[in-house]
Amino acid sequence: MTTTSRIKRPTIRDVAAKAGVSKSLVSLVYSTPKAVSQHRRELVMKAADELGFSPNFLARSLAADTGTFIGILVADLHNPLFAEIVDQVRAALEAKGEYSFMTSAMLPNAAGEQVIDTRTVSALIDLRPKSVLVVGSIPDMHQLSELPEQVSIVVASAIPEDLPRATVVRSNDEVGMRLLIEHLVENGHKKIAHISVNDGLVAKSRRDAYKSVMTNKGLEKFIQIKFAKKATETAGFDAATELLAMKDSPTAINSYNDLLAIGAQGASHSDIAIVGYDNTFLANLRQISLTSIDPGNSEIALKAAELLTEKPLDTGKKSTTYLLEPRLVIRSSSKSLATLKAVR
Repeated sequence: MTTTSRIKRPTIRDVAAKAGVSKSLVSLVYSTPKAVSQHRRELVMKAADELGFSPNFLARSLAADTGTFIGILVADLHNPLFAEIVDQVRAALEAKGEYSFMTSAMLPNAAGEQVIDTRTVSALIDLRPKSVLVVGSIPDMHQLSELPEQVSIVVASAIPEDLPRATVVRSNDEVGMRLLIEHLVENGHKKIAHISVNDGLVAKSRRDAYKSVMTNKGLEKFIQIKFAKKATETAGFDAATELLAMKDSPTAINSYNDLLAIGAQGASHSDIAIVGYDNTFLANLRQISLTSIDPGNSEIALKAAELLTEKPLDTGKKSTTYLLEPRLVIRSSSKSLATLKAVR
């Protein structure tokens, strides 16, 4: 046996011959597994495993009339919220026999700012996915409009600004922010500030909800919004430091997300109440114990996976938004005003 023959990669024909089925049936097992009986699927998968066969999904997608994989674009790989959603979506797709290909849609420029990676997005489009999931807010999302109309686009935990054809699955952020503000008000707080960011419609919707609830509670004069440079822990620390240095500083801080809130905790030294949003795993760490909103990430992921594997949406069909109900998770960071005064 020559070196060349020893390292020859098994082909789909080899799998078909070993399983005693046609090449087209092997292809069907990998492209549309539900269309093949369990017995035949098992025959093919057993033969593939014994031969060490691994299908090249990307090459097959380029050669096929329709895509053979689901593309996933993530706004920020460092955000634990997005990582949690992606993990659960991929697990749900795997259970359905679907192959997914994930990549970051953003990269830092020379100034350290996150900007869209147009080449990566273009490459994904060129690979001809059968559907695409976008997780988080991505600027210039209109680039995905280049995808054929029959390719479904689903956006999770964001509000697309330039992609009217996308189906959206996200938490009802307005309800979530109301739960947080009302919780702080019930704990005796009036001077409640909000740390936000300038990017994205989700941040805007949460700011609007903050202002609306404060106004409805008769606390309009205490409305105070501080913009952070980024939705990160460091930026949250800086924003909270500026708020606490003010003459009439707040007794509570409500933040756009958990990362900003955790930064605010570092600046406050537990002297004020702080709440976050997203209920990431960080919020539940004992030393952080951050009150936060659980947006229903598992439900968002399962709904997104369901939509990604449905038959292609009708051409020209109006976009649909699925708003999932959030819940308040109370931990030790949202101390009552009476407790804070007693400690002081």
